[in-house]
Amino acid sequence: MMGCLDWKIHSCFYVFLVIFAEPYVSGFTDPRDVYAINSLYASLGFPPLPNWIPFGGDPCGLNWQGVLCVNSNITSIILSGANLGGELSEDMGSFASIIQIDMSNNHIGGSIPSDLPITMRSFFLSGNQLSGSIPDTLSSLDQLTDLSLNNNNLTGAIPDAFLQLKGLINMDLSGNSLTGQLPPSMGILSSLTTLHLQNNHLIGTLNVLQDLPLRTLNIENNLFSGPIPEKLLSIPDFSRGGNPFNTTIIPSPPASPPSLSPSMAPSPHLVPTKQANGPSVFQLPQFGREGKKSTTKTVSWISIAGLLAVVLLALGLCVLMFKCCKRKKLKEKIAKRYEMGAFDELEQTRKRDQSLPKPFHQVEREPKEGVLQQSVGDSKRKTTLLKQDKDHSIDMTGLDHTQLPPPAHPLPLLPAERIAADPIFSPLTSRENASNRVDSVKYFTIASLQQYTKSFSLENLIGEGTLGTVYKAELPGGKVLAVKKLNTIASRHLSDRKFLELVSNISKLHHANIVELVGYCLEHGQCLLVYNYCTNGTLYEALHLDVEINKKLSWKARMHLALQAARALEHLHETCQPPIVHQNFRSVNILLDDGLAVRVSDCGLAPLLPSDSMTQLQGHGYGAPELELGSYTYQSDVYSFGIVMLELLTGRKTYDRLRPRGEQYLVRWAIPRLHDIDALSRMVDPALNGAYPSKSLSRLADIISLCIQHEPEFRPPMSEIVQNLLHMIQRDS
Repeated sequence: MMGCLDWKIHSCFYVFLVIFAEPYVSGFTDPRDVYAINSLYASLGFPPLPNWIPFGGDPCGLNWQGVLCVNSNITSIILSGANLGGELSEDMGSFASIIQIDMSNNHIGGSIPSDLPITMRSFFLSGNQLSGSIPDTLSSLDQLTDLSLNNNNLTGAIPDAFLQLKGLINMDLSGNSLTGQLPPSMGILSSLTTLHLQNNHLIGTLNVLQDLPLRTLNIENNLFSGPIPEKLLSIPDFSRGGNPFNTTIIPSPPASPPSLSPSMAPSPHLVPTKQANGPSVFQLPQFGREGKKSTTKTVSWISIAGLLAVVLLALGLCVLMFKCCKRKKLKEKIAKRYEMGAFDELEQTRKRDQSLPKPFHQVEREPKEGVLQQSVGDSKRKTTLLKQDKDHSIDMTGLDHTQLPPPAHPLPLLPAERIAADPIFSPLTSRENASNRVDSVKYFTIASLQQYTKSFSLENLIGEGTLGTVYKAELPGGKVLAVKKLNTIASRHLSDRKFLELVSNISKLHHANIVELVGYCLEHGQCLLVYNYCTNGTLYEALHLDVEINKKLSWKARMHLALQAARALEHLHETCQPPIVHQNFRSVNILLDDGLAVRVSDCGLAPLLPSDSMTQLQGHGYGAPELELGSYTYQSDVYSFGIVMLELLTGRKTYDRLRPRGEQYLVRWAIPRLHDIDALSRMVDPALNGAYPSKSLSRLADIISLCIQHEPEFRPPMSEIVQNLLHMIQRDS
């Protein structure tokens, strides 16, 4: 009896111990990761993050916000824009298997710790208050592919720590106070395609970058000097203004001083000696008669070089004066011709001026999107190309001919055979001032976009949607972009300032599953947005139209597509500040790249949607019930996401008038079948041929049911949906 009582007492004690100690042990999560994340949480000052606890805990088992795991290891910490302060932990290197840390756009101070996890592939700390230097222990991160440390207060030189980082693809160190020259090991980065170094105090030349496979290079507003390597001029997106470059092909020899004594000659044999009552002076050491002859010969050559430099300078001045006189006469002649209205003569004059030799800094391999940029100190002057109409006439009314610039350096106009025969825009004054542009993305002129889209021809038409038409644009270097030409309904109430604000906001959307804005155009009453091109079209086409891509959409592929689309919405809803509602989430706005990865389009464009867009969304079968009351919230996006998952599950269109009346609307047909296991198995897309895990099918049905709840308050947030999908995929694998 006593033994039985002792056993009960011990059992109760152990149960109590387990319950009491549960929050303080690691549970399912690797203890090394628990220690590392606890240390990080303490360094950040214990911010109020959902499910996080100060000591111990189970980050993977209890779904700590922003923490992603694979099995028992933390693989990602994503806390971008979470209003974090404090500092980074010195124990960051204790994470066992982490591959991504994104703590950008917070208020984190202190320095970057030297002990970093060697398994890391993506490291994002941009937009914080970090100071100190970049640690040279960066060299140990041999798996790193993406590094963003921009917009902090980092100082010192860029460390020579890139020898092992041959997989690095994107690096952004802009907006700091970095000094010194580019390290030699940067020339080893054989995978680097994007490099941002603008707005620092870097010096020296760019020679170390000339053999890298760069597609985007921004070095604006630094102190780089020397000639620009010719290979860099072929980079498609190269921004270099605000640097004191010497852009001549071969630097001219320096002019010699009027009197150059042997003791001042820049000979390698000069040594400093101390005078009895004065400062050190340079004297020639005594090397015997041969040394004297050699020194005399050196001085003679220097004198000859100096004389040649003076002669060349004089000749250059003569040529310059001759050209100035010629330009003055030419200017007077052009003014007279304008007054007479003889445009043919003007064309001949322009062609003659174009044949004049230009300084090297104005000769580029290719005009950069029709904009001539010249750096003057730290400022830029941008001159937008004039566009001619199909009759090649220019209205000179009201032009002050006395203020015409000398035509010695004409703008790089497109060749006649490349100008569209029938431009779609009338030659009105541009609505947008060049000084008022958004610097975070590229500005395209209408002339260049017409050239790249073949005058917005039907051949280049990709599709037409609520906001406008999208065209395929093929750049001369082979890069392909997508140009969205906003229709009048979307842009008629949009002022220049509002459009530029919109562009600025969209340019800040950086996420792996959101299509990236490359640039924009605002000219002649037209608003155009330029995005990266996705080769495999839309999810709608993959499910319903493209047979070849449809064959690749296995159950596993479909679940990964759903997860990626969910992550895009999670980023919009919960990471962006202020949060963004998509308001037009449909399978036609889910693009697929060449690796069948999701890129959600139309993000941030909700302000442009017409007043009847909610009705249209309901007509397409994606609209939540509350849209009938004119209400659209984040939960409405969740509902639309649930409909997209129904498409992935069934392979059916959201509305199909060819089906029987009871099956035309997908959501009405599907809801009563989601919790009937037999009916659920019959709902699955026949194209899958039964190749799916039955347990995953019921879990997916549960997630869909939550998303398409009639009452918006019962729908889960996107972060919860992401975790549910992630756990489902992990269980399947």
